[in-house]
Amino acid sequence: MLVVEDDRDIRDLLRRYLERAGHTVLTTASGGQALHLLETGTVDLVLLDLGLPDVDGLEVLDAARARRSIPVVVLTARSSVEDRIQGLRQGADDYVTKPFSPTEVVLRVAAVLSRGRADRSAADSVTGFGDGLLTLDPSRRLAAVAGRELDLTPTEWGLLTTLASVPGRPFSRYELVNRVRGYEFAGYERSIDSHVKNLRHKLGPEGAGVVETVVGVGYRLGLHRDG
Repeated sequence: MLVVEDDRDIRDLLRRYLERAGHTVLTTASGGQALHLLETGTVDLVLLDLGLPDVDGLEVLDAARARRSIPVVVLTARSSVEDRIQGLRQGADDYVTKPFSPTEVVLRVAAVLSRGRADRSAADSVTGFGDGLLTLDPSRRLAAVAGRELDLTPTEWGLLTTLASVPGRPFSRYELVNRVRGYEFAGYERSIDSHVKNLRHKLGPEGAGVVETVVGVGYRLGLHRDG
């Protein structure tokens, strides 16, 4: 696990609590160093402060997503709903505002990692939808549309697999928040639309009908399950 935080006291506090919870923790105050560690080290989750001294935290988030699809929990003093949505829109898996309880951070980290373990422990079989247009491989957390693999964030993967759990069934934004995140916080339902927009962009023209909007409700998978 990598903690990227320029405040030494907060950095050390988080390290102590996370290590006490059984995690191996790397720490840095530098966005540039964080990118280096992401490229060269084994990191299963990033706790990322947005207010870094050398590189804007959102830039680090973008770069981290481009390099490796690992969970990112944002730590920031930017507390407005719009700031939260901006971070989530750019691929963050969770968002914790300062001041925070270190115990809460540890619990949120556990929830994010638990979702990842649930994905990895899913059945090995590849499931197809729409006569093979969309395929999902839970054991490797891979999705493909028309044979093209998709580079999905954990949140996008969670949305897609939730919708695919019952093809054609409308899921409300509230349901998606709770199924994908395990809990909710103010403003997150609004960010579901942003995540769906990003997911549709990655699905591309071939997957234009995969995620359908259900007016007044939310979203559904617009394909039948093969077989």
